[in-house]
Amino acid sequence: MGWIEYFNVAIESITQNRIRAFLTMVGVTIGVLSVVLLVALGEGAQAYVSKEFADLGTNLLIVTPGKQETSGMMPIVAGSFRKLTYENAKEIERRGVGIKDVSPEVVGAGAIRYGNRERNSMVFGVSPAIERIRDIHVERGRFITETDLDKNMKVCLLGAKLKDELFGTNNAMYEKVSINRSKHLVVGILEPKGVTLGIDIDDIAVVPLLSAQQMFYGGEDELYQIVIQASSPDETAAATESVREILTAAHDYTEDFTIIDQTTMLQTLDKIFIALKVMLSGIASISLLVGGIGIMNIMLVSVRERTREVGIRKAVGATRKDIGLQFVIESITLSCIGGVAGILLAYGGTFVMGFFYPQFPIQASMWSIVVAFGFSATVGVFFGAYPAVKAASVDPVEALRYE
Repeated sequence: MGWIEYFNVAIESITQNRIRAFLTMVGVTIGVLSVVLLVALGEGAQAYVSKEFADLGTNLLIVTPGKQETSGMMPIVAGSFRKLTYENAKEIERRGVGIKDVSPEVVGAGAIRYGNRERNSMVFGVSPAIERIRDIHVERGRFITETDLDKNMKVCLLGAKLKDELFGTNNAMYEKVSINRSKHLVVGILEPKGVTLGIDIDDIAVVPLLSAQQMFYGGEDELYQIVIQASSPDETAAATESVREILTAAHDYTEDFTIIDQTTMLQTLDKIFIALKVMLSGIASISLLVGGIGIMNIMLVSVRERTREVGIRKAVGATRKDIGLQFVIESITLSCIGGVAGILLAYGGTFVMGFFYPQFPIQASMWSIVVAFGFSATVGVFFGAYPAVKAASVDPVEALRYE
């Protein structure tokens, strides 16, 4: 018998028991569907997080007050470290190596009021460098300038959503709003940017750094964090060391601050997502194994039902190899048809999820499809082997007597 004839016999056997064959393939279909969809979700989550970090800026170092210990030592208690200051940020900008931009930042929550409308939103105190580092721009008006910092101007920028909540369709430019009972002149409206790592950029107010320090720290020179942009990815390590040396010297040679490297954070997240995808694939593969057991069960039933057929084939010259291959190919055919159905359903599932959640970049990757289909074919071979051996070992004389 040739391979085409083996395949034709397998298809004929499957079509004679359509419902049984369909129910057998369902297990494999669900397994392949689960593998492809779960891997697609893992990769979509990884791409989403990477995009969120990219929206914050590239080649970033984030300096926060206080040393984060991970060696099991007692943590430093609040108040036992020096605060980060605007002077620290300016010193880094002057003397830093491999540094492109420095953005000192103050972050707090504020009650923002215009007329009889009020909204509680996040307030960012910044320098002009944040526009370049964070890639945040105005849709109308202007951004915070060095003059605003030098003269401690009471100006502000509003996110698109915040502007709509306070002003509706009215023009907000050059109107005064109250931010924590401090009057600020609206000089710009930020372009819509959406949510980035849980922060709705469209629902924030931006004020000059010194104004925020007066608002949240009583005028003391204190920062929430310093964000630094390295000149290039290759300069990140040199920039980190330079910042560490400058701040350590400024803090009486005590490293009471933490430098977070964006690249390192992304690499760590990538490792976590890879482990997550492997785990999800392993869990989904259990469905494939269950489907394989179903195939073995049905093939054993098929061998028993077709004992007389096997005896007749052997009587007219079929070899053990012919009988064994016939049942193995039938098992592989069942498994592969189920695998193809699972892949098609997975594609449909990713399309539906992409339609309802367009911000989440989910799509079935080629490698997961190849692995899932290959695994389904392997399941067909593995779980079809024993029934094939059992069929091939049937004694033709006994088989012809079988009713």
